[in-house]
Amino acid sequence: MSIVTLLTDFGTADGYVGEMKGVLATAGAVEQVDIAHDLLPHDIDGARLALARYWRRFPPGTVHLVVIDPGVGGSRAALAVESEGRFLVGPDNGVLSPALLHAGARAVVLPIGASASPTFHGRDVFAPAAAQLALGATVDSLGSPHLAPIVRRTPEAERRGDGAVRGVVITIDRFGNAVTNLMARRGGTIEVAGLRLPLRRTYGDADPEAPLALIGSSGLVEIAVRDGSAAARLGLRRGSEVVLRNE
Repeated sequence: MSIVTLLTDFGTADGYVGEMKGVLATAGAVEQVDIAHDLLPHDIDGARLALARYWRRFPPGTVHLVVIDPGVGGSRAALAVESEGRFLVGPDNGVLSPALLHAGARAVVLPIGASASPTFHGRDVFAPAAAQLALGATVDSLGSPHLAPIVRRTPEAERRGDGAVRGVVITIDRFGNAVTNLMARRGGTIEVAGLRLPLRRTYGDADPEAPLALIGSSGLVEIAVRDGSAAARLGLRRGSEVVLRNE
């Protein structure tokens, strides 16, 4: 019997999360861990990045149930994935990219029965599959091998001819920090919004209200403002260009 984590954009006011929890509880005594339900609606990339932070922090055998699914009821596949000893269940829209990018990851397509609501696969498809995995079922027993290309939404940084690396902001966190797709060593500099910022070790290395760049806890370069919001101060948003120079 394993842990099941839940990550959705449902909020908690309408009872949708409760419906999924009821399915899990009815299937057996499963330990449930709420990660978040207040993601921006339909924000696949935000959910993908949240998942990347925590899915391997849980012990092997954990089942991660992820339902950010603006294409529910359409042509996108429903997936169950085994990767790095953990299981993930969710839509094939790129939200599961962090696990699918690991060597040896396997995915199966979950069947969608005639009784499943076309607007709530979280309750009728994903939660039952997560419960089965938590109770010992294998991924292969839940569906057929996924043979078509799997959707992945991980933007790649681009090395330029001058040796610099061009990246982009991939999310803005709740503090207004702009998280990029760049990985760096200490000693580099970041060019963003007309500024040239040396990579700092931590937020406290900058003066109050001063912009800075640093390597965040995820290993990715972040743009921040000490005691403030980099997004508001520098006009940064998802897709804003960032350039890394290793010096």
